[in-house]
Amino acid sequence: MSDEEATPAEVIEIVGRTGMHGESTQIKCRVLEGTNKGRIITRNCRGPVKVGDIIVLLETNREVRKLSKRR
Repeated sequence: MSDEEATPAEVIEIVGRTGMHGESTQIKCRVLEGTNKGRIITRNCRGPVKVGDIIVLLETNREVRKLSKRR
């Protein structure tokens, strides 16, 4: 992995917990650099994260499906 492939993004909203055991957090983030600069995408993130954090994405093309409501 080179630095050219990594793209910083700012966390703007925490959507909710996801995964079989709630180990991932679904977030919305704004891409800060690259071809998709300014685009808001939804991604899953592992580990502690809060609004305002800067995360590094390896790819900005892919988005996750939205969380569905539990019955």
